[in-house]
Amino acid sequence: MTYHILKSLCLALALMPVAACAEDVPSHCARETVYDAPFVICRFDQSADIRLFLAAPGGEPYGHFERLKEALNAEGETLAFAMNGGMYHEDRTPVGLYIDDGEQAQQLMTREGPGNFGMLPNGVFYIDASGAHVLESLAYRTLAPEAIYATQSGPMLIIDGEYHPSLNPAGTSLKRRNGVGVNEETGEVVFVISDTFVNFHTFARVFRDHLGTPNALYLDGTISRVYAPELSRNEQGLRMGPIIGVIENAEE
Repeated sequence: MTYHILKSLCLALALMPVAACAEDVPSHCARETVYDAPFVICRFDQSADIRLFLAAPGGEPYGHFERLKEALNAEGETLAFAMNGGMYHEDRTPVGLYIDDGEQAQQLMTREGPGNFGMLPNGVFYIDASGAHVLESLAYRTLAPEAIYATQSGPMLIIDGEYHPSLNPAGTSLKRRNGVGVNEETGEVVFVISDTFVNFHTFARVFRDHLGTPNALYLDGTISRVYAPELSRNEQGLRMGPIIGVIENAEE
């Protein structure tokens, strides 16, 4: 093989998508059209290192994916995926229950209130020693799991396979939305963000009928953002409160 042919081959290989040369690297995120609407859907199993992030070591909220990514890189870790992780006040503190590395920073809120968070039943996305889970808030209070990480949001989209009672197929509130669902039988943890404006019912239907997750939680709308480097997505915007991140060790 001549030098020029070898050089051309190497250049062609260098320009190929990374996935073509890295068969052992799983693809977690994909763009999917569901019920005539575009979504980004990211799937992980229970072995994934899923964590919650809010404040940097100095106490200031991370606010942006890039700041979190840089902080993790400095610790020898890689941010593989991230998404805004629940509703927050103007100072970026969480609205409801928030547990970070076993320390509870905010209490569980179960009373009805204004906005989507107070549209009961709401719920909790949490990680304990067995993995990640989504549970309605009163059920969470009864179970009292030893959560390592937890974020409360609302409303629940799907509760034990049934739609939230307030969701209307003909609903006219259209927003970009994101949420999380867990299938306890398969162990699959699924994060979804819409790439167009959809109503609550359509968004919930993606979790129940397309993804088969019997419990799913709404995380937010309008400010919804995703970090998915395999799709070249690192979305910018206003400072966020809690962030859900999937971490990979830089040595892996």
